[in-house]
Amino acid sequence: MHRTRIKICGFTREADVDAACAAGADALGFNLYPKSPRGITPARARELARRLPPFVVPVLLFVNASADEVAAGLDAVPEAVLQFHGDETPAQCEAAARPYLRAVRMGAPGSGHEVDLLDCAARYASAQALLLDAFVDGFGGGGKVFDWSLIPRNVPAPVVLSGGLNPANVTDGVRLVRPWAVDVSSGVESSKGIKDALLMRRFCQAVRDADALVGDARAAEAAS
Repeated sequence: MHRTRIKICGFTREADVDAACAAGADALGFNLYPKSPRGITPARARELARRLPPFVVPVLLFVNASADEVAAGLDAVPEAVLQFHGDETPAQCEAAARPYLRAVRMGAPGSGHEVDLLDCAARYASAQALLLDAFVDGFGGGGKVFDWSLIPRNVPAPVVLSGGLNPANVTDGVRLVRPWAVDVSSGVESSKGIKDALLMRRFCQAVRDADALVGDARAAEAAS
């Protein structure tokens, strides 16, 4: 049975890091975008990432950062996967020679912000995955759900579903989109940058429940 990976992003406190790992998160994101309410310094990211147990991956989020800023993040957390959430070109994403996720902001039809996801996947073919988020003004994620029907079934890259996910809707997200992974931040918070341990546990359990439903559906399809 496929196991949907779980990334929780936007950590600022040690207790929240520990609770996310205990809940079953596969990756934890540390936001190095200074304008974000969840933004932290590379030094703080180092302190938090040191708490991660084996096989839980740190992810560093950047928005239009300079090469020096990316290097400072990697100096602090050298084992991190990178996540680019701004206007970075493929060459800029590849410059650090590290695995990376490319965030794609999905605009609604007629909004003027539509995305050709197949073209995007071709341009960022070196990305480990495309992280799909709702288009909002500004950068860094807005905690809003986009229309999942905009995602083509034949995207030639792993998809990380993001944007407004929470314990109540992530089961449907996994069941309908069948992504490689899901990403959550505000949907498991009591306030910006402050995670709620119970919501994180519920979120992770909802993903596991969704995996079971998808497994049952696939078994039924194979038997028919």
